[in-house]
Amino acid sequence: NNPDNPIINIRSFGENPEDVSAYGTAFIAGARSNTSSRVLTTAKHFPGHGDTATDTHMNLATISGDKARLEQIEWVPFRAAIKNNVDAVMTAHIAVPALDASDVPSTLSSKILTGILRDEMDFKGLIVTDALEMGGIVHEFSSGDAAVRAIEAGVDVLLMPPDPEAAIDGLVAAVKSGRISQKRIDQSVTRILQAKARVGLGTKKLVSLEAIHSVVNAPESNARAQQICDRAVTLLRNQNDLIPLRSTASTAFVVLVEAHSSIEGQAFTQEVRKRVPAANIIQVDGAMSDEDLDAAVQRVGTSEQIVVAAFASVAAYRGNVALGGGFPQMVQSLIATKKPLVLISLGNPYVIRNFPEVGAYFTTYSTVPPAEVSAVKALFGEITMGGKLPVTIPGIAQYGDGITLGAIHPIQASR
Repeated sequence: NNPDNPIINIRSFGENPEDVSAYGTAFIAGARSNTSSRVLTTAKHFPGHGDTATDTHMNLATISGDKARLEQIEWVPFRAAIKNNVDAVMTAHIAVPALDASDVPSTLSSKILTGILRDEMDFKGLIVTDALEMGGIVHEFSSGDAAVRAIEAGVDVLLMPPDPEAAIDGLVAAVKSGRISQKRIDQSVTRILQAKARVGLGTKKLVSLEAIHSVVNAPESNARAQQICDRAVTLLRNQNDLIPLRSTASTAFVVLVEAHSSIEGQAFTQEVRKRVPAANIIQVDGAMSDEDLDAAVQRVGTSEQIVVAAFASVAAYRGNVALGGGFPQMVQSLIATKKPLVLISLGNPYVIRNFPEVGAYFTTYSTVPPAEVSAVKALFGEITMGGKLPVTIPGIAQYGDGITLGAIHPIQASR
């Protein structure tokens, strides 16, 4: 629920607690739907990571809201997940003064993990830390100290301490000294064994390599993924009916990807080529110099209209989710040509905040290949665009906004 959140963004189902609860519980049910290959589920990050502008991979974040606000917003999905027997809850490296005045990260707070999550919410599953190598922990605590404090707080599983041996040694020393009881260790071990038993690891410890392809990347799974991506496409602006494309004879397709070696953009380019074999497709990546980007702008040349497909993913240690490098200036240069321009965000729906003057804009919320296919299908009018915005984009659109645009017959490719 914070547009400036640099690390959650499209990793969440949205800003509305009821929506997030509904999707979260559906996900839990889906993970258990195949009795022969059940998957453990985790709700994260407790007590809430949505309303912060800090990436906890880099630094400790602080949530300033009071407990009543947390109850009304952040905790609604957690309570729903717990009611539906979610297997685990992951902690957040976030200080919440309203819950623990010591400003210790929630991961290390017994008031938050035991007092609230275990006792108030009656959660009986696994408590798992977020990665202990993250800045929100390592800037203040050693591996051994963090491990001991986390177990004391109520954690069952320690994730990725930067020095595993030091973490183990710290716990062994704490048990030997009596700081942590053997009973406390046994409680966590019991919960871990119970979780393993729920997914059949006691009788079936290994995955059949031969059977993987019947489950992962199976045709029916891919078809469902495509259906989901098609239905998610959300149109927020369409001045002068730029979408669907009425003609492709003089259109420049500019594809902005973060890394040259990335698979991002490949499906988009392939799908455009299927429809317009001679399309003017200009692909740029984050490693290009300003001179290279300027040259890419010049390649738009005499094209009468421009389509910009911007891949805007979420990544740790970046500190923001804005388009990187010289991409913002490049898009501004394209807008300055005064040619009709369609901006597509594959990923972060807030991208339009930096380009409020664009004539047409839609988002897929995802950078996966099926989302790229959906973007092209929507651009050419081959699917109905009916998605609704799950967040508020300040100054641009409200929660629930989305223009419904029916499909038309695919246009004939211009050659």
